[in-house]
Amino acid sequence: MQTTASGERVLQTPRAAGLAGIVFALLLAAAIVLIRLGIPEGAGAVTVQGFTDSAQRTAVRTALRLVPFAGIFFLWFVGVVRSHVGDAEDRFLATVLLGSGLVFVATLFGAAAAALAVLDTAHPPGSTPGLPTWDFGRHLAYTLMTGYAMRMAAVFTCSMSVIGHRLGVLPRWLTVLGFLTTLILLLVSSNVPWVELAFPAWSLALSVYILVVSGRTL
Repeated sequence: MQTTASGERVLQTPRAAGLAGIVFALLLAAAIVLIRLGIPEGAGAVTVQGFTDSAQRTAVRTALRLVPFAGIFFLWFVGVVRSHVGDAEDRFLATVLLGSGLVFVATLFGAAAAALAVLDTAHPPGSTPGLPTWDFGRHLAYTLMTGYAMRMAAVFTCSMSVIGHRLGVLPRWLTVLGFLTTLILLLVSSNVPWVELAFPAWSLALSVYILVVSGRTL
């Protein structure tokens, strides 16, 4: 809470909220790694024999438990980002930033639900998973994550990088990193495994920068 020159009391973003982006980046990275390890992708993963391993199923279930919390912390992260930009933000870019962030979370949840369907439908307890159901669920989960969620993440990253460049609220190296992350997520996220980790890596870098800068201004 802060009092303005006119005597009005306004709420300020607590500095601890800057940690939301760091927590989000770590949770999302952990979920991506566990899903990649638990549900293989590619020509060598069209059978379900490898998924009979309980360790793989445990890895996927652990990842799915992390996804809702990653989404919650991402929404806090969006709030922190907009607070860092301040009142000078461009309304058009700010709308794109917020909209892409919300669609990213919704699509990420959809990918998690699809992955959960692979576990509960394709491999119920005491039965052998069927290849058609397994293949459909696996491809649906990866399509939602790499084809849609990561492209929304690319729009979010690009919007923030443009805002940071135009208003000067981000250093040059961070905006360049954001544009590179955008290109990677837009062009190769559907074809090259593991590149989706570029988004939590960029989010982590941005969160650390905002946290450091907010500490200096106290």
